[in-house]
Amino acid sequence: MSMEIQRAIPVVSTPASPFYAAATAGSLPPPPPPPAASRCREPLNLWPGLHNSPVTNVLWEAKSSIFERLLDPPIDAPPQSQLLIRSPSHSRTVIHYNLSSDYMLRDQYRDPWNEVRVGKLLEDLDALAGTISVKHCSDDDSTTRPLLLVTASVDRMQLRKPVSVDIDLKMVGAVIWVGTSSIEIQLEVHQPAEGSDVSDTLALTANFIFVARDCKTGKAAPVNRLAPQTEQERLLFNQAEARNNLRKRKRADPKGFKDGDVGTLKCMLTQGRISCDMPALADRDTILLRDTRLENFLICQPQQRNMHGRIFGGFLMHRAFELAFATAYAFAGIMPCFLEVDHVDFLKPVDVGDFLRFRSCVLYAEREDSDSPLINIEVEAHVVRPELKSSEVTNTFNFTFSVRPEAKAMNKFGIRKVVPATEEEARRIMERMEAKASQLEGAVRLDA
Repeated sequence: MSMEIQRAIPVVSTPASPFYAAATAGSLPPPPPPPAASRCREPLNLWPGLHNSPVTNVLWEAKSSIFERLLDPPIDAPPQSQLLIRSPSHSRTVIHYNLSSDYMLRDQYRDPWNEVRVGKLLEDLDALAGTISVKHCSDDDSTTRPLLLVTASVDRMQLRKPVSVDIDLKMVGAVIWVGTSSIEIQLEVHQPAEGSDVSDTLALTANFIFVARDCKTGKAAPVNRLAPQTEQERLLFNQAEARNNLRKRKRADPKGFKDGDVGTLKCMLTQGRISCDMPALADRDTILLRDTRLENFLICQPQQRNMHGRIFGGFLMHRAFELAFATAYAFAGIMPCFLEVDHVDFLKPVDVGDFLRFRSCVLYAEREDSDSPLINIEVEAHVVRPELKSSEVTNTFNFTFSVRPEAKAMNKFGIRKVVPATEEEARRIMERMEAKASQLEGAVRLDA
């Protein structure tokens, strides 16, 4: 992604430790009054979708005028009559996290190992992607009805190195590809190594795909076009176009199991049946998939909604990640290390008041590299409606973890082989392994 910086958004919470602030009370000048533009708007705490995050606050401020149109669009306003041509720089947005100097911000993002909480980063990434999509799709005309922009999917999200909570970091994103009614946004998190001037600061990458809907009809709506300006922007556009074509081919021609796969499936089931029917004779190095499960439940609250009144996608990813982390921890018996989120499709919206169930399991573990085993965790989100006696899957998340080197050095650990008890479980394991292999193959092809 081009590193051209056009719109940098500072995140401000408190300048220092509250203990330091108490000791120096009265030494700082009073804060300046808010600008006139913000005084005439509703207070932020009255807006929908507000989270207790300084990053979310500034993102809401950045698109406040557009939000006001979305919350109260003109009656019978016409749709946008003419599509505009935007460059990637038009939507490029930067968020600065002043972690080294902002005590309160640092404390909100700190995890028990003095790193940034990945779940909160997932929320911020989704919020930033939403802001960027609104910037690209806005026609700056208050007389037309705005588009509804929703997260359709998240492509592979990779953590390239741990993110320290004591060092400033930067999140940057822009639209890199546009289809008829969909847009792809590439996001990057950058953080320099402590005391280092190394130019490679990239810590995390992610691609979000948003789709546009007409707010009156609910049907797909065309979005502003994209005109890449630089060689790098054209390269990103072509790569995103290739990914989109690949997704279409997979949907049109899903692969079935081959003869060799059927044999693998039978072998899995044989091992699983021994564990189910003759546990005393089962391989001590195996564990049934069902015995790796964890789950939690929650009622979706109004504070977790987005500007369309639906539950914020970043919140769902945050909760799914934390359950996946706990599942990997309980399975390995040692501190897990997050590596990536595979492709995520947001199949159905989740509404305020929904009874949401998250259910996780270890699908499989790759144990060939004993120093860095890979643990694949699946988390399904279900909307449960007791009054209708129904349960519906809204999202499926797949997270990959390894183990922390420092924890591994202090503890003996062994990763067990996960085996299925049913044919449905065996098929899910094989489908995920096939998807993983296909994803890696596609990434190699795109890089080539």
